[in-house]
Amino acid sequence: MASEHTAHGDHQHAVSVEEEIERDSSDRLITFNPEFGYDFLDANTNINRKQQMILRARQDGSLAKNAVNVQGSVTAIANVQSSNEPNLFGYLMRHPTGNNQRGTTVSEATIHSTQLGFTATMGDWVSASAEFLYDPEQSFGAGTNTALTRNQVQARKAYVLLGNLDKSPFYASLGKQAIPFGLTDSVNPFTNSTVWHAFGGIANGGIVGYQGDSLNVSFMAVQGGAQFRSANVPVEGTSVPSKLNNYAVDANYTINLDSAANLLLGASYQRGSAYCQSFPITHFSPCEEENPAWDVYAQYQNEAWTVKSEIAKTTDEWAGTFNPSLPQFAASKVTSFDLGVQYRNQLFDLPVAYSAEFSRFEAGPSGAEWEKQDQLVLGLAMRLAPSVELFAEYIDVNGYAPLNFLSGGHIPGMPQIPVADASADSEVYMLGVTASF
Repeated sequence: MASEHTAHGDHQHAVSVEEEIERDSSDRLITFNPEFGYDFLDANTNINRKQQMILRARQDGSLAKNAVNVQGSVTAIANVQSSNEPNLFGYLMRHPTGNNQRGTTVSEATIHSTQLGFTATMGDWVSASAEFLYDPEQSFGAGTNTALTRNQVQARKAYVLLGNLDKSPFYASLGKQAIPFGLTDSVNPFTNSTVWHAFGGIANGGIVGYQGDSLNVSFMAVQGGAQFRSANVPVEGTSVPSKLNNYAVDANYTINLDSAANLLLGASYQRGSAYCQSFPITHFSPCEEENPAWDVYAQYQNEAWTVKSEIAKTTDEWAGTFNPSLPQFAASKVTSFDLGVQYRNQLFDLPVAYSAEFSRFEAGPSGAEWEKQDQLVLGLAMRLAPSVELFAEYIDVNGYAPLNFLSGGHIPGMPQIPVADASADSEVYMLGVTASF
């Protein structure tokens, strides 16, 4: 009996230790969830739906209550690029200017971007999230990608979120955040869709939303003036962001076709897009009046396949696309669209995804140097771990259409010479890895 009593006592002691470990784990103030970190910081999926991700993660327990989840990501790349025109490389994952690419062949092995952030949960209703970004390849700072002006860390997004899906389908967030306009996602492992480059916005403002089982609606009051990305409504004839006079609204509906397949259909409207400047065009410059935009999108998904398509377009012509020295080319509306497909399987017992996507930016009439820029991406991605992805891409870019001085005006006394070049053609062979936590 003594031995049985001792064994029973040891068992009770073991259970107490396990419970204590579990209790200590649940009481941690700092947590890590690599899978959540990878998905949350992924720049190609759920781009303007991160708030909904937080709410769902809180609901399913992926984010603990009264804790700070720290997430980070590093993307390192190596590539070779070629162009048929000196210094004209249209690939937008690196700023397409002569400051960054010289000659007809360039190559690099570098850090494309580094992200570090947190998502804090306070009580049942309040969350706060921030993402700090280092991105010398795409920074708007002056100089080359090794200049100090481009090697800065910025608070890419930061907001306070109020919501609890167990209690209500309504939520609200306030701060610097992605504008709920369009889908703007991509099936590519690394390269963003041209639709995102053209219409994916980031701005100061407030969002109110409804997250239902099938219907999702979000409205954002956007700060006026020229915002961080793809939003501009004049404020007293200036681009100074001193009035809450822009907005965007998005509504989408998910149709569950069976237990493993669904179809997402959505539409968006934004009062003031980025395409409102007069000639000559420069980033973030004042506009005489706003130029609204609309977007419609569809995405089919099952266990193995994702197929998506999207089109976004301004309602009015972009005044700056009319160059008075080239009157044969009328001002044009801005259009961007994409079509992408991804197939997921196993390779060497690891998850693998094959993808293909075509997207276009169109800003001029037929025959204009700034008529369009096309991007074709073929991708292969392998998950080495739940939060580590090795990827390869082939990218073909037809046309060279950067926004600054798109239709001309950059050379004093020679406004008839545009920066854009319709005959430019560049190719990219890309290898990279994204490691997140």
